[in-house]
Amino acid sequence: MQAVPSDVGADAPWLTEVTGRMNRMYRLQRHIYDVTRRYYLLGRDQMIAGLQPGRGSSVLEIGCGTGRNLVLAAKRYPDAHFFGVDVSTEMLTSALAAISRHGLTSRIRVAHGDAVAFDPQFSFAVPSFDRVMISYSLSMIPDWERVLDAAIGRLNPGGQLHIVDFGCQERLPGVTRSLLLRWLKLFEVTPRDNLEQVLRTLATSCQAELTFEPRFRGYAQHAVLTKAAALDRP
Repeated sequence: MQAVPSDVGADAPWLTEVTGRMNRMYRLQRHIYDVTRRYYLLGRDQMIAGLQPGRGSSVLEIGCGTGRNLVLAAKRYPDAHFFGVDVSTEMLTSALAAISRHGLTSRIRVAHGDAVAFDPQFSFAVPSFDRVMISYSLSMIPDWERVLDAAIGRLNPGGQLHIVDFGCQERLPGVTRSLLLRWLKLFEVTPRDNLEQVLRTLATSCQAELTFEPRFRGYAQHAVLTKAAALDRP
């Protein structure tokens, strides 16, 4: 079996603890993850459709899981190169299998690592990316604001950060919203009610443009942050 590369040594106890916790959660779930999640991880395909990377562009997915999004995106954009990072080695095992099964090993590479601390130059020999996508991962990461900051920092000038995740469910019936939040809590999922505010603050600080849209009656939220292009020098 192909090894999962990592840029973090075994002496990082924080990564070992998180990886162990995520592996326990997904060791069995990963086998049915894509079949079951298609019914409630809404908006992922729309996010992929909006990537529109140019020829030769590099695309990173933070929290790539089983590789589902990477495979779909690589098929849709055959002239781009794709990369993924995830903290769960169990999920990456599924991702490697899916990538191989679809004949995409030459165009998709994945690595084990933390979304904030991993070094893309070490893992992929790619210092930064033209697109970064994060799909239903921020709601599971306690330090999610640092993840956003790191993601923006890994964008090339003019690059884009694409996000889809659970929203505030503000337009759902009260009972439905309450039951949904209780159910998500079982999977350690917490919708980020202030995602738009945090993104707007980050966009202002780096002179980026932001589009933000609640979808499916607030069930999900979708955002695209476009980093400022490099200034032309005389």
